[in-house]
Amino acid sequence: MESNNTNKQSIIGFIIIGVIFFAYMLYNNYQMEKYNEQLALEQNVESVATQMSEQIASEQNATAQAEVNNPQVAQVEVNPLIIDGAEAEQIVVENDYLALTFSTLGGQIVDATLKQHTKYAPKEERNELVKLFDPLSANFDISFFVKEELKNVKVETINHIFTPQPIEKLEGKQIVTFRLPFRGGESLDFVYTIFDNKDEVTDYMVNFDIRFNSLAPIMANQSSIGIEWSNRSFQNERSYKNENMYTSLYYHHPNQTGIEDLGISEGNKSKNISSSVDWVAFKQQYFTSAIIPQSVDFTYADVAYQTVPAKSGFIKEYSLEAALPYNPQTEQYNISFYLGPNKFPVLKKLTDKDGNPLSLERIIPLGWIFSTYVSRWVVIPLFTFLSKYIESFGLIILILTLLIKLIISPLTYKSYLSTAKMRAIRPELEAINAKYPRQEDAMKKQQATMELYNKAGISPMSGCLPMLIQMPILIAMFRFFPASIELRGKSFLWSDDLSSYDSIVDLPFNIPFYGDHISLFCLLMTVVMFAYSYMNYKQTATSQPQMPGMKFMTVYMMPMMLLFWFNDYSSGLCYYYLLSNIITMIMMLGIRYLVDDDKVRASINTKMANTKGKKSRFQQRYEELMRQQELAAKQGKR
Repeated sequence: MESNNTNKQSIIGFIIIGVIFFAYMLYNNYQMEKYNEQLALEQNVESVATQMSEQIASEQNATAQAEVNNPQVAQVEVNPLIIDGAEAEQIVVENDYLALTFSTLGGQIVDATLKQHTKYAPKEERNELVKLFDPLSANFDISFFVKEELKNVKVETINHIFTPQPIEKLEGKQIVTFRLPFRGGESLDFVYTIFDNKDEVTDYMVNFDIRFNSLAPIMANQSSIGIEWSNRSFQNERSYKNENMYTSLYYHHPNQTGIEDLGISEGNKSKNISSSVDWVAFKQQYFTSAIIPQSVDFTYADVAYQTVPAKSGFIKEYSLEAALPYNPQTEQYNISFYLGPNKFPVLKKLTDKDGNPLSLERIIPLGWIFSTYVSRWVVIPLFTFLSKYIESFGLIILILTLLIKLIISPLTYKSYLSTAKMRAIRPELEAINAKYPRQEDAMKKQQATMELYNKAGISPMSGCLPMLIQMPILIAMFRFFPASIELRGKSFLWSDDLSSYDSIVDLPFNIPFYGDHISLFCLLMTVVMFAYSYMNYKQTATSQPQMPGMKFMTVYMMPMMLLFWFNDYSSGLCYYYLLSNIITMIMMLGIRYLVDDDKVRASINTKMANTKGKKSRFQQRYEELMRQQELAAKQGKR
């Protein structure tokens, strides 16, 4: 039977989706167990060595990074060509968005605090500001070679104490300079420009100039200087799993639209990039630290991250080793840092020194192909516009959902009308199935069915096409909510953070594939989806016969899968799908009231009478194809 073939294909599709979903969950769970076992083994093996080296590690921390807190203990590498400062110290510079802490050891930024954003704090006020990286793990080093008598000596700035110069406070910016003097009167300057324009686009950017003051005569013969940058990111969100899933390392090649990344992993990832790179970003779920060479690009880059175990307070440790081209005429390099939120309107406006877009906004995951365009040109502009005038983000999501449903309402109507037409011609379809019951008559049954569709003016794809067109919107919303920093920390009803799950009950145990909590928005979404699936099933059951397993898959299996899948997802996303299903049900009931099945049947009868004997080009080509296949089958039996 034609309808049975369609149903078989549908049920097989659902079964494949279900098998793939559960296979993935089982595999992911197995991988996590293996990873945790390996991690525990490594920790046991290293525990003795860790205990024995505690004192040594403490001393190394004092000589390398802890001088920030106790400058008196700072020590530096002895280099006869360099005049080091007496002791390490800290300097703090702020604008409305950033608080930067500099250390004179290495002349580097050791702390970047975002003044407009707070960390997630369970069951207490969110009053701890977000730090982009751990000060104890921050490391920024410039390395090059200078000539000393008959040998070349490597200079690594992280090992030397710079002399801070007086801070220049100009209109709209502050300039912080660190100087590393050489004994011959030469010097190396690190010049940081911190902007204060009351504008996110400029104030999250920090300009960094590396200046060689009369160093050319003592510079060794070399074609590049090295840059090393590494730090460790804090866990800033409620869900370690979700934050880790959206945390990775990204980079961009000059003159290319797309960007590259190391992917998502529970372990370690690294890559050697042999071609030019014009920025590298240490991306967290909602925040990013990016280095952007402005004068020249990196000639190569080695990038890597290591995943830090859960409950450690951290997510990943990043590292970058790169090179900038050098020749004796090089007097300075211009670099920029972006230290701020993953806010699409802000990242989209960032440009290089020539005004060319950096494409840094592409680190925000918005889906694939068409869904990306839907997010960029429809969802984000609408969301940004509404947030300017409406304070409640729950209300914004409601309005956004209504607008989207209004836009796709013609497709919803067309889909329902196709179902109504299929209900109207069901007696004819059953007659065709009764006329050609044998498998050998399958081609004749197909021809008769296509002829019926042609006479009735029904396209076999008319019911599926509207759903296919809506898929980019569904994917766009699925990707938008977990990546939208605008939802972060925004409460609505019982949810204290729409960017994370809304736990109403924290379980004392972990349910496989589900988690250790109950998300109410997810639970409500599942209930409404069950109701919608049941209503949709009853509607389609009247237009064509259903296989016994079809009801179980569509009405029960799919909602249960989503209950397990979405329990750990953004409550804003679950709230959107909840609204979307409720609105769709209301629309379907309204359309059912407006569409009269008797009028649909009368319209089809008129159409069939007017097209009697006529065949469309598609039907003619289809019948010719069927004849050729039938002829080939007969010849094959001879």
